[in-house]
Amino acid sequence: MKKVIVLGGGTGLSCLLSGLKLFPVEVTAVIAVSDNGSSTGVLKEEYGIPAVGDVGKVLLSMANVDEDFVRLLSYRFHKGGTSLDNHPVRNILLTALIDQKGSLTEAARYMGKLLKVRGAVLPLTEEKVELVGKGYLSDEEFYGQVDVSKNIRYISTLSYDHDIRISEEILERITDSDLIIFSPGSLYTSILPHLIAKDIVAALEKAKAPIMYVSNLVSQPGETAGYNVSDHLQILNKYLGKRKVDLVVSNHAEIDEKVAAKYLQTENKTLVRLDREKIEPMGAKIIEDDIFSIENGKIRHDAMKTAFLIFSCLMRSEY
Repeated sequence: MKKVIVLGGGTGLSCLLSGLKLFPVEVTAVIAVSDNGSSTGVLKEEYGIPAVGDVGKVLLSMANVDEDFVRLLSYRFHKGGTSLDNHPVRNILLTALIDQKGSLTEAARYMGKLLKVRGAVLPLTEEKVELVGKGYLSDEEFYGQVDVSKNIRYISTLSYDHDIRISEEILERITDSDLIIFSPGSLYTSILPHLIAKDIVAALEKAKAPIMYVSNLVSQPGETAGYNVSDHLQILNKYLGKRKVDLVVSNHAEIDEKVAAKYLQTENKTLVRLDREKIEPMGAKIIEDDIFSIENGKIRHDAMKTAFLIFSCLMRSEY
């Protein structure tokens, strides 16, 4: 089978993988672990571990077990003033497995067996790590993913609070892959955390596989307000160094104006427009289709359609 490696984090990555798991490809998901919000942030500080939240979400999205088991692991406690409040079961389980297995990688591997996951789910690093944004002013610094996400417009460069180690397994899977994908998700806090790791960039430079970006459908307030597809590509290309994005998967269908207006009014999110005229000079091939769906009033990628586009491209070797 063709080997696909997907780098990212958050809901966008989980959605993409829930579709890719249905196709005959060997999938490796590499997950950013610098989140410091909500349940993840609490466990990260209390236990000195990498962020487990997105790793757990991805494992559930790739699961091949009955829905009751998935719902159990997704269950989030809601009882203010208690130690379990706001913690989902999957986060608690992964934290316990880190204690038992010795690392998040091995914890995810074991949980993957329980969930009958086909493929590999790997944390970007085993270290407790924080995102740091250096401000345009010399003494200005934003510490932690939550703070960084809210202040992108004031940040000149992103880094980690210390140099991180990337496992040889991840680096080998990048260089051996047939397709490298940056998933939809928070550009600055889920995707770029991979590209500020020097070893990842070096492995991407060695890799012969094309690099694909699956574009976001809507912008993220504070991070990518007003961005179109070309704006996302421009930032990715800047951090990729010698490599550039070769392929971009984007939605080209019209999204209902009422839904779009609701997003703008309630969440301050705008639609990410496919601006072909700016993408073509960048040298990226555009793969476009109607790949969105509306779920409970939310704009989401249609997991099956998006995965089918990727699989078809991979099989035809259009790159």
